[in-house]
Amino acid sequence: MIPLILVGGGGHCISCIDVIESIGRFEIIGILDLKEKLHSTVLNYKIVGDNEDINIYIPNGNNYFITIGHIKNPQLRILSFQTLKKNGAIVPSIISPLAYLSSYATLGEGSIIMHNAFVNAKSTIGINSIINTGAVIEHETSIGDHTHISTGAYVNGGCSVGDRVFIGSSAVIAHNLTITNDVVIGAGTVVIRSINEPGTYVGNPARKVS
Repeated sequence: MIPLILVGGGGHCISCIDVIESIGRFEIIGILDLKEKLHSTVLNYKIVGDNEDINIYIPNGNNYFITIGHIKNPQLRILSFQTLKKNGAIVPSIISPLAYLSSYATLGEGSIIMHNAFVNAKSTIGINSIINTGAVIEHETSIGDHTHISTGAYVNGGCSVGDRVFIGSSAVIAHNLTITNDVVIGAGTVVIRSINEPGTYVGNPARKVS
């Protein structure tokens, strides 16, 4: 079993633990979170330190995985990932055995594909990204770095989704569209035209609200 330290002990961590346990390759030996949560537990696992303790565990050969959620702002996930890599940590990708990842698709370092998600042929997922429960990434689609495709969202074939993007639950992105960097797409939004300007988009069809 590969020893694994989790970074972030909130709700997303709970879902990640369930995926990690189902793989059977990793032994979760602790979680890093806020100082005030020290010695509390998430499911069956103890919070053993805070983010400032990341460097303590790297020399011991532990792998790390970022379990901080990303709804609107991915900056804490990004900072944690950069800190880990700067200090030489190993950050594996995680794939649920209940998900489908085509052998012709690629998955970036530190990303997770959660239960019942689907990633089709010739698609690429960037680093430190989340393909959440039941999300669908169709053929020849690229998902950028530090991006979250939320539960039950559909990104259809030939799309290009940028970095630091959040696509909310049950959103639909039509075929062959481009979503630029730093975009938030609300839950249930239907995108039928490319989005070339950062901001928040909601509705059917999608419209910019901020």
